[in-house]
Amino acid sequence: MTFEKVKEVIVENLNVDGNSVTLESQLKQDLGADSLDAVELVIALEDAFGIKVEDDAAAKFVAVKDIVAYIDSKN
Repeated sequence: MTFEKVKEVIVENLNVDGNSVTLESQLKQDLGADSLDAVELVIALEDAFGIKVEDDAAAKFVAVKDIVAYIDSKN
């Protein structure tokens, strides 16, 4: 499932508790990601899923569900 893999990448890159990562979690508000964290997260997601995330798409990643939907649309 895409969410589980995205969750693993988020936990590893943002050093957050896995229990705090849900589809509704907002990257900045709930998980504490700043702009540098967001860039590093996109790179890690690209590596994990073997995709290229366009900058305009990455800018729209507000919640975890946005990332999952984007990756699902690429596969």
